[in-house]
Formats: sequence, C-alpha cells, structure tokens
Amino acid sequence: MKLLENKVALITGAGRGIGQAIARKYAQEGADVAITDLKIDETVEAFIEELKAMGVRAKAYASNAAEFDAAHEVVNQIVADFGHLDILVNNAGITRDSLMMRMTEQQWDAVINVNLKSAFNLIHAATPVMMKQRQGSIINMASVVGVSGNAGQANYSASKAGMIGLAKSIAKEMGSRGVRANAIAPGFIITEMTNVLSEDVKKQWAQQIPLRRGGTPEDVANVAVFLGSDLSSYVTGQVISVCGGMNC
Repeated sequence: MKLLENKVALITGAGRGIGQAIARKYAQEGADVAITDLKIDETVEAFIEELKAMGVRAKAYASNAAEFDAAHEVVNQIVADFGHLDILVNNAGITRDSLMMRMTEQQWDAVINVNLKSAFNLIHAATPVMMKQRQGSIINMASVVGVSGNAGQANYSASKAGMIGLAKSIAKEMGSRGVRANAIAPGFIITEMTNVLSEDVKKQWAQQIPLRRGGTPEDVANVAVFLGSDLSSYVTGQVISVCGGMNC
C-alpha cells in the first residue's frame, strides 16, 4: 500500500516549483490531488493530466488563496468533488524584497497577504472538515529565514515566522480532534524564484551550506510526504528544516 493511498490533498500555489513537486510526489504515493493557483493555464492543465496518468484523481482550481471567501469556496468545492480532505499544504508564496527603509506598504501587504493570510484563510475553511473527520494534516511552508531572519526580507521573514507560529497554535488547538499541524522550513532551494540569482551568488550560498549544494523541490516534497502520511501520526507542532544544515 502506498503511503498516501485513499487520502485527498490540497496544495496551494502548486502550478510550479515546490508546490508542483509536492503534488507530483503525493500522486506517486497514491493521493488524490487538488491544486490551486491564480491562473490555470495550459501548463497547469498538462500537469494535471500527468498526475491522472499515475492512476489518481486530480483537478486544478483557479483561486486566490489570499481572499477569505475564495478560500472557503474552493475548499467547499474540493470536498464536493473529492468527498473529503485529509491534507492541506499551504504553499502559496511570493517575495517582494527590499531593505526596510525602502520597503513600501504595498510590498509589505502583498507578501503578508499571500504568504500568511492565505494560510489563515485555508485553515479556517479546512479545519471544520478535518475535525468532523477527526483526522487531518496541515502543513505550512515556512522558511529558514522565518527562524533566523534575513536582511532585505523583513516582510518575507515575518510572513514565514508567522507560518511557524500559526502551525504551532493550530497543533495545540486541534490536536484533541485528531488534526495535526506542522511547518517545513526550506533553505536554499533551486527553483524559478532562485534561478534569477547569478551563478556567483549561488556558489556563495552553497559554500555556506554544510552539504555544499542547494536543495531541490523534491527534497522538500519528501518531507511533505512524511508529514502528510501516517508515518508522522504522532508528530504535530513541529518545524522541520530542509536546508542542508545551513540553519543547524
């Protein structure tokens, strides 16, 4: 039996990068997969067909996770389409980097709304379903900078620190109902977001990492499988760093 067989997972912001890697790994482990993104284009539709070819149900939903009503609507639709919801991965995220003295209110609000408020919205919508089932796993995508902070990323770091605090709080509130909540804190992961950096910058990053390489989206997805599966049935309120040792 596969690790996630008979489970339904919702991954936000799964049109690319880490979210897409998690969706693919979940399907490989037998989960039915619902993904959301702002826009469902041909690339996302092709990805859905790739998931279906693995023998699972899969569907993409155009939804803005940062909007409260939209989050509730998409969760209700997913439950109607799939019958239940067992795993929620709050992965949607953006960056708007700037030093604090130059950061605009719009840059701050955009990052907090997409990265943190979206998680509140989805958890608010999903937990009644999970509590009724008396089981569920919520996974917040945080970051090592949510633990350590980072110059030029006050908004991003604050949003990711919030994701950690949110997961720990939900773990305490919902544990008696069988709902677990944890956070993953990736370090330097090679994605479209980091590919804009120069090769020199990437090499400098690698030298700061004990494993001497950047991580892959699959490295993060493997931990998401663990947290979504029954292998972690006694794990809640935790932060697991996937950083090659850079934050040890």
